[in-house]
Amino acid sequence: MLTITLVAFESLAVAIVMPEVESDLGGLALYGWVFSGFFLASLLGIVVAGQMADRRGLAFPFTGGLVLFGLGLAVGGAAWSMPVLVVGRVAQGLGAGAIPATVYAAIGRGYPSAARPRMFATTSTAWVIPGLIGPTVAALVAHAWSWRVVFLGLLPIVAIALVMTVPALRALGPPVDDDGRTLARDPAADRRGLRLVLVLVVAVGAVLAATTDSPLIIGAPVDLVGIGVAIWAFRGLVPEGTLRLAPGVPVTVAVRGLLTWGFFGADAYISLAVIDGRGSSTFVAGAALSVGCVTWTAGSWIQAHLIDRLGPRGLDRIGFTAIAGSVALMIGVALRLPVGLAVLAWAVSCLGMGLAYSPLSSTVLAAARAGEEGVASAALQLSDTLGIAVGTGIGGSIVALGDRKGWAVSSSTALVFASALVVVLVGLAAAGRLPERVPDQA
Repeated sequence: MLTITLVAFESLAVAIVMPEVESDLGGLALYGWVFSGFFLASLLGIVVAGQMADRRGLAFPFTGGLVLFGLGLAVGGAAWSMPVLVVGRVAQGLGAGAIPATVYAAIGRGYPSAARPRMFATTSTAWVIPGLIGPTVAALVAHAWSWRVVFLGLLPIVAIALVMTVPALRALGPPVDDDGRTLARDPAADRRGLRLVLVLVVAVGAVLAATTDSPLIIGAPVDLVGIGVAIWAFRGLVPEGTLRLAPGVPVTVAVRGLLTWGFFGADAYISLAVIDGRGSSTFVAGAALSVGCVTWTAGSWIQAHLIDRLGPRGLDRIGFTAIAGSVALMIGVALRLPVGLAVLAWAVSCLGMGLAYSPLSSTVLAAARAGEEGVASAALQLSDTLGIAVGTGIGGSIVALGDRKGWAVSSSTALVFASALVVVLVGLAAAGRLPERVPDQA
């Protein structure tokens, strides 16, 4: 819970101070890379942590992840240019990827199926305090001292979380069979998975880089090749049938990626739209993110009570619909509607995320075989994080294009929200193929 609180505060704090960071360091064209670089690196961390969780237990990947996360905070806090900040965020991402994979594996390995929805709701509660005070504290710290303190001030919490959590994770040990023997893994399969995720990260990074700042004659071929290579690598890392929305686990993994792509592709640019686009204050943007954290948690608890009745399909349809309406409202806010509506829009959007997000986790973990919780959670988190990386990256490409063309920031962010809305609507259609019930509860 402390580790999730740490990640939550960092996520919200960076989102709220980024307009000020950009004003200090410059480099608006790299604005999106602060987010997409973090999540692309997380892809690698997720796969490695998933393999280590099933081979050596949970303590080893968790420790390595927190150490890298702390290193990234230190580099980010000391950054003297936007490229250096991106490097720090990449290091953070490598470490942060290990945290959700470890958490999901721990829940899958340590809790019965019936208790998992409540456990996911409990972990969502860890976002409440950061959500209520995180954006405000980050804004106050940045104004009173420096945005750098927002990064560096979290380092002591990293150390505390490491000391508190590792002994408990070590006690779980690696997965065992019914006779108490450690389950064997296929080293060749692990190496293949690592190669594929490296190819995926490089390919998606190349596509985003070419889209961000390359002449059309260079960018178009790189995009075509990169997209093809990324699809090939992704297919090898997720359950067979994911791209064609095959029933069961494959479509669940695919919908999770569409969900995070659409939501976070808009979420990362709320502050930019409100502060730089509409000239409002940091505190209005912070209010939108704060209220959203509370409603996300509320939605997560609501789904824990309704999942037996509505199932993943029903809950995700409701969630996607709420997000679609909210992102559409943000297009209007970016252009001319009262900026205060951003708070309402993001409160409803995050409520939708609370309803839609956790049922997908419960579905995948319920279908995982004993001892394979790490691999199952890694596949889900891979799709999850790739969606965030692509969504924030495409948004960054649109902002960079607007910067080159001299567009107003309000116009650029409105286009960012429009692109996110398209993805959310695709996800809404795909949600109709989700299971009606969580497998173990059928």
